[in-house]
Amino acid sequence: MTDLGVDLRALTPQVLGVLVRRGADFAAAEDAVQEALIEALRHWPERRPDNPRAWLITVAGRKLVDAQRASYARERRELRVHLEPEPGPVEQADDTLLLLSRCCHPALTAASAIALTLRAVGGLTTAQIAEAFLVPEATMAQRISRAKRTVSGEPFDRPGEVGAVLRVLYLVFNEGFTGTVDLAEEAIRLTRQLAAATDDPEVDGLLALMLLHHARRRARRTPAGALVPLAEQDRSRWDTAMVAEGVAVLQAALARDALGEYQAQAAIAALHDDAASAEETDWPQILEWYDELLRLAPSPVVALNRAVAVGEVDGPLAGLRQVEGLPDDLPRRDAVAAWLHERAGDREEAARRYAIAARRASNTAERDHLTRQASRLHTGG
Repeated sequence: MTDLGVDLRALTPQVLGVLVRRGADFAAAEDAVQEALIEALRHWPERRPDNPRAWLITVAGRKLVDAQRASYARERRELRVHLEPEPGPVEQADDTLLLLSRCCHPALTAASAIALTLRAVGGLTTAQIAEAFLVPEATMAQRISRAKRTVSGEPFDRPGEVGAVLRVLYLVFNEGFTGTVDLAEEAIRLTRQLAAATDDPEVDGLLALMLLHHARRRARRTPAGALVPLAEQDRSRWDTAMVAEGVAVLQAALARDALGEYQAQAAIAALHDDAASAEETDWPQILEWYDELLRLAPSPVVALNRAVAVGEVDGPLAGLRQVEGLPDDLPRRDAVAAWLHERAGDREEAARRYAIAARRASNTAERDHLTRQASRLHTGG
């Protein structure tokens, strides 16, 4: 992306926040900001304004007034948006958390919250978001329009639950890379903005978790696109600077003594990243962190991941006992069971479980990887 595009996306939530704070309807303001961004792309390459933020606020404000006059010409009711080119002191406040809270409103589905966040706060176009989620642009436009209507009447005076925002940002991160937009990098960018605007160690915990996972991105796939398990990754391809940043952010968060689930997850990721090889992984400490995570955020998914750590610390049979008590339809349950059976020496059962896991896989890359594992065991590889 060009520097201009990056600058505009960074300004998007600031401009939208000013307009909504001044009394504009959220949906109308968001449309006006998008139109102002288009104007900026047309005019800024030739002559960039001295104050880009004020320019966007002014142009977006005019778009709002124009739209209102067109819709309500008979009433001539002026929208409560003033067009001073320089924002006042109150409007210098960072509205990132307020905007994210609005976009992650509990009345929205996860899919709608993600789409609205990427559009209103991330500054992505509807076409980019549609491409990232492999749906037609018209479908995504309808989803975003419905989401904007849902949240338009909500007050814009205090943030909602930070946890809801973090869940949506983590969902964006886990979408990874599709189309022309790397959603993992976009999630990191938005989480950085949120971390700068808030004083919550869990926000820093999520940022650290994202950085520590994203640092391994170059080693996760072969040149042909096949998945590479963590234990088999070429660790020389990990981004050491990103690992160091993630660890520093995590340490600062942990020092505040307000432990949360994202900090615990980040601590586990940091222990993996700190190991020079898979054999040097500090599994006993990872198991301790999984115990802590299970206390903070109990779920079958956490219990399944903990079973892997139990298998490393206490042996595969102990790990299998942990898996047996988990729901049969839990994603990755059969894959973990297969790995543990193989570690226990039961290759036939491991191959059977890998084949089951492959049939239940949610994406092609995972299915192909699990199919290869089953085939390897069948052929004695």
